[in-house]
Amino acid sequence: MKILLLLATLAMPMVAFFTQMGWFGPDSATVSNQYPTLLVAAGYAFAIWSVIFTLDLGFAIWQAMRRHRALPEQRELRIVTSVGFALTASWMIAFSAQMFWLALIIIWTALACILYGCLLMARAADPRGHMWLGLLSLGLHAGWLSLAAFLNTAQVAVAYQLLPAGDMLSWSLALWAAAALLVFWANAQLHGHPAYTLAVLWGLVGVYVEQSHSRLRGAEVSASVALSLALLLLAQTGWLLWRAHRAGERSLLPV
Repeated sequence: MKILLLLATLAMPMVAFFTQMGWFGPDSATVSNQYPTLLVAAGYAFAIWSVIFTLDLGFAIWQAMRRHRALPEQRELRIVTSVGFALTASWMIAFSAQMFWLALIIIWTALACILYGCLLMARAADPRGHMWLGLLSLGLHAGWLSLAAFLNTAQVAVAYQLLPAGDMLSWSLALWAAAALLVFWANAQLHGHPAYTLAVLWGLVGVYVEQSHSRLRGAEVSASVALSLALLLLAQTGWLLWRAHRAGERSLLPV
């Protein structure tokens, strides 16, 4: 299982490279630009993938070097993250080939796998903090996918004309509401882990930048929603970390 995890991790940057070379069709940015939505982020925001791939590799090496189980669900953690990493690589191929329904299924399944791996580590009793450090990788990955999955959903709606493309604000706000529920719930479950928060904030700011300059109807409202969610997420994370700090202080008090 350790080898499978390492291979799945290496597959992501390799597939990303071949995708940029046009092996499977137009690159992801070109395809995305064909279907503009009110949830798309500025192009620079997608550079976060290089950081995600690097940290994921560090996570896979860390798992490969462990001789003892850090938590009872260690094998389960490796399985779900291996599947999540493999699906992330597969999504690039499907999206580049413009198999949008398949890409949509893949990205949501990948998010479920990576987020489940995060929850396994976040719920582990780990006094040395190994699981907290492990969340640097999966937290960042899950955070970015938490927004990317909704972006992909919006683009599928536009690509197949499932919803009005001329006036996207109403259904885009519904997607924003669903995204907010997912993000705030996941952030609470992960106890405000900075990696998850930073990835989501990076995406929200990217959406704000892009929509602030977009000419699509409703873009200004979408930009305001993205900025508001970013501020609320910061507030929630600060509260979660403060509460965890206070709980730690109380546990040190003599009984």
